[in-house]
Amino acid sequence: MPRILNVQIPDNKRLVIGLTLIKGIGESRSKSICKALSINELTYMSELSKNQINNLKAYIQKHYKIGSKIDSERIQNIRNLIKISSYRGLRHFQGLPVRGQRTKTNAKTVRRVDRKL
Repeated sequence: MPRILNVQIPDNKRLVIGLTLIKGIGESRSKSICKALSINELTYMSELSKNQINNLKAYIQKHYKIGSKIDSERIQNIRNLIKISSYRGLRHFQGLPVRGQRTKTNAKTVRRVDRKL
């Protein structure tokens, strides 16, 4: 099982499907990665050489944000909204729906007391 960017990818998966296990890469991105590196989309992960795996890692790190970088950037954006006291930031801070949903009857899971910021 090759390990690409801290994600174990099973050998019995095709390359296009295996790359989608990495957070931040979907099917269309994985197809474009295969096209850019001129690797057949139908090859299985077990058929890749060490050199091809290293090329995949380097290409993905250079061109895309993946994994925990996505999460940390999202959290930073929310903190920035809270800091500038925008309407969306205040809704995030209060734990209420942000995108205009009704709050009279729905949004019970969002309004729970035990939520963490």
